[in-house]
Amino acid sequence: MLDRATIAAHEGRLLDLIAHLVHIESPSTDKPLLDRLADELMTLFARVGTVERIANPSGGDHVRVMVTNASEPSLPPTLVLCHYDTVWPAGTVAQRPFTVTDDRAFGPGAYDMKASIAMIYAALGGFGQPAPVLRRPVVLLLTSDEEIGSPTSRALIEATAAQAAHVLVLEPPTEPDGALKTARKGGGAFRVTITGRAAHAGVEPEKGASALTELAHQILAVNALANPALGTTVNVGVAGGGTRPNVVPAEAWMDVDVRVWTQAEAARIEAGMAALQPVTPGVHLTVRGSVRRPPMERTPASIALFAKAQELGAALGLTIQEGSTGGGSDGNFTAALGIPTLDGLGCPGAGAHAEHEQISRQGLIDRTTLLCALLETL
Repeated sequence: MLDRATIAAHEGRLLDLIAHLVHIESPSTDKPLLDRLADELMTLFARVGTVERIANPSGGDHVRVMVTNASEPSLPPTLVLCHYDTVWPAGTVAQRPFTVTDDRAFGPGAYDMKASIAMIYAALGGFGQPAPVLRRPVVLLLTSDEEIGSPTSRALIEATAAQAAHVLVLEPPTEPDGALKTARKGGGAFRVTITGRAAHAGVEPEKGASALTELAHQILAVNALANPALGTTVNVGVAGGGTRPNVVPAEAWMDVDVRVWTQAEAARIEAGMAALQPVTPGVHLTVRGSVRRPPMERTPASIALFAKAQELGAALGLTIQEGSTGGGSDGNFTAALGIPTLDGLGCPGAGAHAEHEQISRQGLIDRTTLLCALLETL
C-alpha cells in the first residue's frame, strides 16, 4: 500500500510535476496550447496504463487512461475525473511562475486543478515502486473544457461513467476546512431577446414599441423566479439594447444565470423562462437556454461513498468533513445519472481563479494518501 511516508518521500517529485504542468499553459479556448499539454499527458500516463486520445476539433483533445492491473479485475471500474484546462490566458505564467514556500506552492492552475493530475499520477504508481494494489480497474478522464461548461466532454464523461461503479472527482475541496463535496448546485444560462418596433422618439413615438421598456418588465419577471428559501438564484448579469437616444428601441436582450440545488427546481426554472410573455403591445420575446449542468444532489449512495472516505481518512489520522458548494463540476453530470459520486478530493489550498492561487504542501501529501487508500479499497 502507498502510505503517507511513501507519498511524503515523493513530495519533491510531486511538486516538480505540478510545476511542469503549470508551466505548460492550457487556457480553455486555445486548442494548440491544450493539445500541447495533451501530448504531455499521453506520454506521462502511458507509464501507468493504456492511454487513448479522443480527438476534439472544437477544442483540446481529451485523454482517457485505463489501468487494469487490479486484484478484482472483473469489477466495474472506478472513474476518476480531472480536467487540464484553466481559466488563465497564455502569458500568465511568465508573470506568476510556479513558486514554493515553506508550506505553500503558488501558480496559475495549480489548485484548479493541475495538482490533482500529479496526485492521481502518484496514486497510480507513476513514481515507481511500491505500486498501488488496486481493488478494481481505474479509468481516468483528463478533459480540456470543464472551465467553459464541458461542451465537448460531457457526452464522453456520461458514457464512461455509465460503465463505472462510482466516480471520484479531483476538484479542489471546500475551504477553509477542506471538506469533500456531496452536493453541488446545477447551473444554467438563458438569453432573452426582445424585438420591438423602432420609431422617431420626438416625432411619432406612438408608432414605436420599446424593447427596452419591455426589458425592464422582463427583468422583474425573471427575478421573481428565484426562490431563496430553496437556494435557487436567478441573476440578470448582462443586458443591453437600443441604438440612439432619439429612437424608440427596437431591440434589447439580457443574459441570465441560474443556480439550483435540485432537479425539480431546474425544471421549474426552465418552465418559468419558457412561459415569459410580453407586457408591451407590439413586442416579441425569444427565450433560449437551459439548466445545462444538472444539480449534484446529495443521495444515500453519495453519502455512503463519503462515509468510506471518512473512515479511511480517520485510519490515516485525517479529519474528513462533508460539504456542498454553489459551483458546478463534471461530477454534476455523473451524479445526475444516479452513479455514486464524491467530489472535492483534490489538493487543499486557496484562490481558485484568483491571482493568489495556491496549494497546501501538507494537504498535497494527505490527499494523495487518501486517494491511494480509496483506489486500493473501494
